[in-house]
Amino acid sequence: MSDRILVIGDDAFEISTLASALRMHGIDVIGETKSESAARNMLRRLQPDVVVLDMKNIGKSAVKIAMNLRIDNPDIGIVILSSCSDLRFIGEINSDVPAGSKVLIKNSLVDFSVLCTAISDSKKSGLEKQAASWINGNVSLQNKDASTLMAHLTDTQAETLRLVADGMTNAQIGRTRYVSEKSVEQVISRVAQELNVQPNHNMNMRVQLVSEYYRLIGAPTH
Repeated sequence: MSDRILVIGDDAFEISTLASALRMHGIDVIGETKSESAARNMLRRLQPDVVVLDMKNIGKSAVKIAMNLRIDNPDIGIVILSSCSDLRFIGEINSDVPAGSKVLIKNSLVDFSVLCTAISDSKKSGLEKQAASWINGNVSLQNKDASTLMAHLTDTQAETLRLVADGMTNAQIGRTRYVSEKSVEQVISRVAQELNVQPNHNMNMRVQLVSEYYRLIGAPTH
């Protein structure tokens, strides 16, 4: 019997499209929702085997939603779809991803079977309480290099880069992190080195870092 799947996401059209594609691949999608409260209710009422959670723009922390679903059902399989391989860049904590979950990088979906396999494996891994794993085997070499760069950043560096991308000044970042502006400047300089952002007379360093940030999180470029 096919695993019973609940799809959760913030975009009604996208989750409907995703659900339809899963059904075409023989996956039994028993529900779709945009709301955490509805998802938890459906989890109790419909008893799905796996939830597929699209992290695109879900508002509340998608990882915390996954954690709450796992509290409601300790054996539920979890697949998280994300454009970014390092969840710190979108304000999450990688280590908070529930055990056994599969984090699938969206641009890995060159072959839809990757998602189908992740769904199946998440159920098995969830039951065995294995560590969460990231699946990005089909991404381009350029994106693999980006993932390697991100892995080298400390939590402080990742958070600082995210705050720079949010438009905060060094002073504002310092107040947020309870450190001096000088410390913020040093962290930003180190981030630039790690991401190989070189001085450019035609573009401000912060502008370059913001551009790199959006590239690394998989944001659309025009």
